[in-house]
Amino acid sequence: MKLYIGNLSFSVDDEALKKLFAAYSPGEVTLIKDKFSGRSKGFGFVEIADDAVAKKAISEMNGKEVEGRELKVSEARPMTER
Repeated sequence: MKLYIGNLSFSVDDEALKKLFAAYSPGEVTLIKDKFSGRSKGFGFVEIADDAVAKKAISEMNGKEVEGRELKVSEARPMTER
């Protein structure tokens, strides 16, 4: 299951995001960055193979405070066309 992780501090990098979700055995971790500045846009995605573990990650990590910001964690939805 792919999880959306929002409201991240701009100082969080790929490695820090992976460490945040290390207890849930994450697969691919992607932090979305601005293509011009390379700076984080404040959100990313974490793949977790086991759906039960992914749901546990959502319930435990949603609302958790990290670097003064409350994480928003939910199941990722497909990108819609603008």
